This record gives sequence, C-alpha cells and structure tokens, in this order.
Amino acid sequence: QVRLVESGGGLVQAGGSLRLSCAASGIIFSINKWGGYRQAPGKQRDLVASITNGDDRPDYADSVNGRVTISKDDETSTVFLQINNLQPEDTAVYYCVARGYSASASFASWGQGTHVTVTS
Repeated sequence: QVRLVESGGGLVQAGGSLRLSCAASGIIFSINKWGGYRQAPGKQRDLVASITNGDDRPDYADSVNGRVTISKDDETSTVFLQINNLQPEDTAVYYCVARGYSASASFASWGQGTHVTVTS
C-alpha cells in the first residue's frame, strides 16, 4: 500500500543536528497522519513527533519538545524530522510510520529505520 524509505541518520557529536527524511511511495492519498518514532537499545519504540495531513498540525513528545521539528513536502511525499542539540540519550533507531485508510481498512506502514548515534 505505502512504502517508506528513511535516510539521514548517522554519527554525530553531542550538540549537533540531523535532518531525517522519510520518502513515501504507493497510495499516498490514503495517508492521514505521519509519525516519527525512535527505539533505543533495549527500550520500547516511542513516539517523537507526528504531523497530520491536510492541516499539517504537528505534535511532539515532551522529551524532545523544542529540539525537534517535523515537516513535510507534499510534492515529493517526504516527511522530515529535524533534530537539534542532539544528546547521547537521543541515540536510537528512528522510524517513520504512515497511517491511513485504504479499501475500508486502516493501515500503518513502517519504514526500515535509520540509525542515529550521538557521541559525547
């Protein structure tokens, strides 16, 4: 239905910034909401930010509020996650998810994840 490909992860020093990208293909029109999650080693996958299609309303987790900006480019069907002032605790695999409805059924399509490692 929807295929997501993430990029932009890497190794960065504390205080640095990264811009993660999530490019979608497939039935883009069926997507209602995009989300960015992260999963640190040995921990559960947590929501970082989300953005709603149509009104582009963003929501952020309290743990990253003020350091993260989620945005999207409708022309390229790409969602971006800008993370500033990265800290070692931000080290995780970052995933994007596209949620929507297709053929009267809801779906959640996940990307493969991109690794972010922050060194002190």
